[in-house]
Amino acid sequence: MLKIHNPATGALIAEVPESNVDIVTQRTRAARAAQPAWAATPLEVRLQVMQRFRAALVAELEPLASTLTKEVGKPIRQSRNEINGLLGRIDFFVMQAATTLAPQQLFDEGGTREVLSFDALGVVANISAWNYPYFVGGNVFVPALLAGNAVLYKPSEFATLTGLHIARLLHESGVPTDVFVPLIGRGDVGAALLAQDVNGVFFTGSYATGAKIAQTVGARFIKLQLELGGKDPTYVAEDADVKIAAESLADGAMYNAGQSCCSVERVYVHESIHDAFVAAFVETVRGFKIGDPGSEETYIGAITRAPQLDVLDAQVADALAKGATLRVGGKRLAGPGNWFEPTVFTEVDHSMELMREESFGPVIGIQKVFGDAEALRLMNDTRYGLTAGVFTKDEARARALLAKVNAGSVYWNCCDRVSPRLPWSGHGDSGVGLTLSALGIQTFTRPRAWHLRQP
Repeated sequence: MLKIHNPATGALIAEVPESNVDIVTQRTRAARAAQPAWAATPLEVRLQVMQRFRAALVAELEPLASTLTKEVGKPIRQSRNEINGLLGRIDFFVMQAATTLAPQQLFDEGGTREVLSFDALGVVANISAWNYPYFVGGNVFVPALLAGNAVLYKPSEFATLTGLHIARLLHESGVPTDVFVPLIGRGDVGAALLAQDVNGVFFTGSYATGAKIAQTVGARFIKLQLELGGKDPTYVAEDADVKIAAESLADGAMYNAGQSCCSVERVYVHESIHDAFVAAFVETVRGFKIGDPGSEETYIGAITRAPQLDVLDAQVADALAKGATLRVGGKRLAGPGNWFEPTVFTEVDHSMELMREESFGPVIGIQKVFGDAEALRLMNDTRYGLTAGVFTKDEARARALLAKVNAGSVYWNCCDRVSPRLPWSGHGDSGVGLTLSALGIQTFTRPRAWHLRQP
């Protein structure tokens, strides 16, 4: 049995039967058998199913949000935000699917036509994440199902109850039980899933796990997408509005207790406004309420995974040993559960772990820079490349800088933002492939090129 604990209190909240190798194998075979009929189901029917799923999320918003908060420690308002945010993504996929999946006639001349069509990949494995199970999972299973695939869905063991709710609601909305298949358990279940006859693997999580998955399935030449970590930088130029930039970036760094792949993790501030920015940033962070995730007033919830506390402790100790100045926070909170204070450092540099390795917690370093060139060099001094931003009043200046940053998503005067209309992708160790946008629907298909000549 998989034991599920509340990270805010340590209390046991549920025990759930785990899948084993035999179950994973049997359910993969069942999904393989069921997928052709689902792909043959008219797209209009699949769209109606997804619209019913959307309605079910709305109808059960409060209990779903409560479950998410209890098992991952996310503040209740942020849990609601996540579910409500998925609604907009569903709307986009439903609106875009017919156009994106329709055959395209690209040439018609001299009795010869060229047509491009899109077939479902087949059976896809979706190994999802705990920090945003509705967002991260929905980016995969919604377009995958609309495109006619069967989905073997392994929610993170830290978001198991949410994963089971997702499966229940999809089944109640009309997705056959063998077409969307939840597989429950830890890493051994994920390993068993990777050994199955699947046509694609879609993983969200750490670089280390992503690298292992790539080694495991690479020789099989199946579709592989890896959405991995980030060390997302932002540069605040001297002409930026200090208060607006500080408040925006503090939220971008600390939302969901910093447990987001696109959280702001490094801030570079022009020397002329550095002190004013730091003061405004620290003031904003001090105003964030930390406490019971079930409270409407709470902004900083619990750390979902207890081992991450050791990572944060180590980054704090390393920064202090190398001369950083601690402005606020810096330690665990006493008592039951997994808690870490919102933490801000200045006088940091790239010899420190918190400026190089993903924190995935409420810890941020702010570094003084002397101009655009230094900021750009430091922003690119990373093995990751997920997001990056610039705060300045000058759009042309921001666009010129951001065009040179190695990142899949870039922001001018904003941060920590994801849109269903734009692809989500990364450079370097932030992963391969993409989700979202029309491209994020086609990624679950196999193109077929038709050469048609009239006799």
